[in-house]
Amino acid sequence: MTQLSHHTPQWKDEWVLCPSCGTLVYGKKLSRQLSVCPECGHHHRLTALERLAQLLDPGSVRSIVEIADGGDPLGFVDTEPYSQRLERARRQTGLDEAVMCAQGTIDGNCVVVAVMDFRFLGGSLGTAVGEAITRAAELALAERTPLVIVAASGGARMQEGALSLMQMAKTSQALGQLDEAGILTISVITDPTYGGVAASFATLCDVILAEPGARLGFAGPRVIEQTIRQRLPEGFQTAEFLFEHGLIDGICPRSELRATLSRLLAVAEGGTGRSWQPSAVEAVLTTEPSQLPDQDAWAAVRSARDLNRPTTMDYANLVLDRFVELHGDRLGEDCPALIAGVGMLEGQAIALIGHQRGHTPRELAARNFGMPTPGGYRKAARVLRLAAKLGIPVVTLIDTPGAYPGIEAEQRGQAFAVAENIRLMAGLPVPVIAVIIGEGGSGGALALAVADRVLINSGAVYSVISPEGCAAILWKDAAAAPVAAAALGLGAKQLLRLGVVDGVVPEPPGGSQADHWMAADRLRIVLKGLLAELSLIHPAELVAGRRRRFRDLGRTAEPTSVGAAKEKR
Repeated sequence: MTQLSHHTPQWKDEWVLCPSCGTLVYGKKLSRQLSVCPECGHHHRLTALERLAQLLDPGSVRSIVEIADGGDPLGFVDTEPYSQRLERARRQTGLDEAVMCAQGTIDGNCVVVAVMDFRFLGGSLGTAVGEAITRAAELALAERTPLVIVAASGGARMQEGALSLMQMAKTSQALGQLDEAGILTISVITDPTYGGVAASFATLCDVILAEPGARLGFAGPRVIEQTIRQRLPEGFQTAEFLFEHGLIDGICPRSELRATLSRLLAVAEGGTGRSWQPSAVEAVLTTEPSQLPDQDAWAAVRSARDLNRPTTMDYANLVLDRFVELHGDRLGEDCPALIAGVGMLEGQAIALIGHQRGHTPRELAARNFGMPTPGGYRKAARVLRLAAKLGIPVVTLIDTPGAYPGIEAEQRGQAFAVAENIRLMAGLPVPVIAVIIGEGGSGGALALAVADRVLINSGAVYSVISPEGCAAILWKDAAAAPVAAAALGLGAKQLLRLGVVDGVVPEPPGGSQADHWMAADRLRIVLKGLLAELSLIHPAELVAGRRRRFRDLGRTAEPTSVGAAKEKR
């Protein structure tokens, strides 16, 4: 078995020519730079041993998973026997196979790591590699430890025929078992990752990160161009292309990878807020309508839309520690109008999801004015499911005029995406708190507001339609928006009286826009208090209570049954 502590550095004393920019870099300097070109940032390939040494804490490796010999099941011969190819790969790399699997820690967080090595027959997926990845997943399952997979492969190993194809199913079901057990999985895509590896364990993880420039795809560019004669766009299948199309969570330079993995692994630990006191919320949260002053509805609308109000990202940075934003719906889109990720609230892991508008006209336009597309709601759904899997609470922050109503949104199923989120949140088996921090508009807001506790900031609004829309439809005059605002009952006091919200978070003098720090501090106190209360409730009771809460909204007198009505007659 290859020993992690006895690896030879890839770059010795020689000068190395960067294949990207053509710069000559001294080997020792390149090693100090984690094999990243100091001129252009090109990420040179690492050996499996180098990768493990970079990722795992020194001296933390407790075991390295033994690699079974897959043999030569077909007696395959092309220009030379397969057995000779295997033997030469072993001599040249010093590895038993195209993957190494180890158990250790990253910043003290326990982890099982499987690292592929492209030098060994192109990192191809054969029976031995599939068995090793599966055993790593089984070890993670037995130890209830997160699994990190570093992928690098040209695809399935042809010399092992259909048996290599079966490894896609074998590894995929192993990751499925980790899903069922609530164990975090993280994939790190390195260059290149193609074929059967890309179409199985490399893309099935909860979080997918990629090194800059790393390529990932089912079919390689040469195969696509030769089979269907299709011209490929610039940067096709690179990490940047994948990120733009919502297929990965982030592009992570090698220098930042350990820190990012550490933050994600800390979230997997869950943390605890058991020392928090539920009573602490009472000093901040208002739950009696009579304690709130009357508001001018139109003034509240204008205040809620103020560009200086703190956004979801502002709250993420002010309220949470070590927030990691997750991107993409894994279906081709990463909507900028919706932020989703995980972080720590004073030691308690939470998932945070919210609308994002921005503070300037340029940022507003870039964020689609806070109006999510279907991809935004599907990104939220993905993180909601991740929270349920890990058993961590969810906090949503609502600030949107509504879901985006454009042609493309309708083509991609806007109504379906909103409806799915509403249903998903209603049955989520973890504590959920929703806070309207600005403008809560229609179903686009409700898609993030089906929660155990629904709160609203005192200067925020929540309505079935915008005042302008209501005025245009019913008054036939958009200028009647102030009148419509008053009629819609969209202010905090009226919403609390109707039971649409459970409490009001008072804003600083002059509104949240006047003091972001105070607004964030009040939100933090309220979240801690309510999460302390909700954490004591069994998941089944949480779901039942949440469904009961929304069932009772607008409930009329109990209907008379048909049988009872006949008896009365």
